Amino acid sequence: MTLAQLQSFVLVARLGSVKAAAAELEVTEPAVSVAVGALRRELGDELFVRAGRGIALTPGGRRLAALGAEILGLAEQARRSVAAAGGQARIEIAATGVVAEHLGPLLDAFTTREAAVELAVEPAPGAAFADLLDQRRADITFGPRPALDRLATIATVPFLRCRRVIVASPAHPLARRRSIPPAALERERWLVGPPPIDPTTGAGLWFARTGVAPRDVGAYSSHAAALAAAGAGEGIALTLSHSVHDELRRRSLVALDVRGTPLVELWHASTLGLDRAPPAALALQRFATTAEAMQAMSAGRVGTASARARPAVHVTLWRSVGGRPSEGP
Repeated sequence: MTLAQLQSFVLVARLGSVKAAAAELEVTEPAVSVAVGALRRELGDELFVRAGRGIALTPGGRRLAALGAEILGLAEQARRSVAAAGGQARIEIAATGVVAEHLGPLLDAFTTREAAVELAVEPAPGAAFADLLDQRRADITFGPRPALDRLATIATVPFLRCRRVIVASPAHPLARRRSIPPAALERERWLVGPPPIDPTTGAGLWFARTGVAPRDVGAYSSHAAALAAAGAGEGIALTLSHSVHDELRRRSLVALDVRGTPLVELWHASTLGLDRAPPAALALQRFATTAEAMQAMSAGRVGTASARARPAVHVTLWRSVGGRPSEGP
């Protein structure tokens, strides 16, 4: 049994087909079939059978899928532990796109205290957080809380309660209206950060909560760029109220009086359970709940990059995805 064979099978089990696993691994379907066939022969179990357009795991296949993911995760952790033995500890961070753009001040404050730590930040949808942690492709996640049914193996703490407002140029037709119903915004041009829209945070969360289905969405390379476009009169954007404090004060942007706003959103820092998470990730999780971290986040602005953190660009056993204790701002 090899790690490559396990990886192939675990992906087939997770994605539901040999074709999808091959696409994820960027190999041919026969290559995945050969790897799975070798496991079937060695273990004496079919592992899965075809069921309609998908697959159904055998009892043995279900056990191997769970254990295989754990083995692959431990192998990745071992690789990174050995690599860090002679130098800095490395923390793999996954965060939703909008959260990643606000993490810079917090991460800089953390590395000021923990100089021997290297940080790698990778954007990921909130719905993928639990899998990223379980498979050890991420040591810690920042953003929405992982799915409730996965919290038995995940330790999560709230670190920021933020308020989101909908902003536009002062010349926008809605700028002087009061008590705007959310449905009225379906006809407006929405300006958002990189697609796809994540229903677990930001504009995607607001759309999901209100049932608003915007007809016109402009996607930008970053949330900071979307805000700049809103100030130029190109549409409306949902953003953290503290990130546009200066713009609201100068009235280069105005907050629209939309019913149900400000939208309150709670961000969490999540790791594996205390006995499974790397110590450096636990230290970062603890730091995120401190007054120092909250002050750094409150003073930061959207799009502020960390001087010590960088995008995760590395080769691992897995392909990369691709990416509050009190009232905060």
